[in-house]
Amino acid sequence: MVTASAPGKFILFGEHAVVYGKTAVAVAMDRRFACSVAYSDENTLNGKPVSFEKHPYIYHMLQKHGMDNTAVDTVSDIPAGSGLGSSAALSVSFSAAIRALKGMSTEEKDIAEDAFDTEYSVQGRASPADTSTCTHGSGISINGPGNGGLWSISRNGNVWHIADAYVPEMTIVVGHTGIHAATGPLVERVRKFRDKNGFAYDIVNEIGDIALHGIDLMRKNDITGIGELMTKNHKLLSILGVSCSELNKLVNAALPYSYGAKLTGAGGGGSMIALTDEPDKVCEAISKHGGTPFVVKTAQPGVVIKNI
Repeated sequence: MVTASAPGKFILFGEHAVVYGKTAVAVAMDRRFACSVAYSDENTLNGKPVSFEKHPYIYHMLQKHGMDNTAVDTVSDIPAGSGLGSSAALSVSFSAAIRALKGMSTEEKDIAEDAFDTEYSVQGRASPADTSTCTHGSGISINGPGNGGLWSISRNGNVWHIADAYVPEMTIVVGHTGIHAATGPLVERVRKFRDKNGFAYDIVNEIGDIALHGIDLMRKNDITGIGELMTKNHKLLSILGVSCSELNKLVNAALPYSYGAKLTGAGGGGSMIALTDEPDKVCEAISKHGGTPFVVKTAQPGVVIKNI
């Protein structure tokens, strides 16, 4: 049996701007998805037969690797549908476990590409930001500078350059709205706004500049500056129309006890994040305003493989 685990993630800076080749920063957190695999008489997931309809990520990976005799068991403490990388962590941990079981390469780049292929095939569209973060851990920059290039991934004429980004130890409170919003329509809304309005075009560029500045502040362990940029990033995303009243309520509730707060991911629902030294107060404020809070830590390892 082989067991692998991968962290969840959140976008710290650069949502939507990254679609246009600007920089974004994604960070691993200390909630993880674990996957165990072993040879068996049939393909099962947690004791039940695997089907594409119910288990598309697992099914795709098994088919890709020609596996028809694998018992898969999973456990996760990453909330599904929250924009925190649950499907990416699943794809990464499962890829790592399958590759280790078969004696294939378990280099980070190979796992990241394998997991991204699954995400892209199942979702029909995806960027490698989530799977690369869940594979590498700590933090990455997409289309920007970092502490060293990790890999580049291309698909249908798009190329994403992934680099390591130093992430200080930070306490983050995540506030989940309970609302699921599809990414595609939100991306399309921003595209139309940006194409028709020079002001929106400038906002997208400014969000990319914030991500670049954020990378520099992380290197300096400037927690105050990071928080201020987070709040600024949220205000710009709100102007673009990808926030919602529920997210804004949670952000505003968290700010009195935080260095900064913002939505994370595509927006429209999902989750927000607050950087704080007072997580209990932030959690209480988020709860009072209808959100579901939990505390996570940064500076976390990426995919980990154990042979049992």
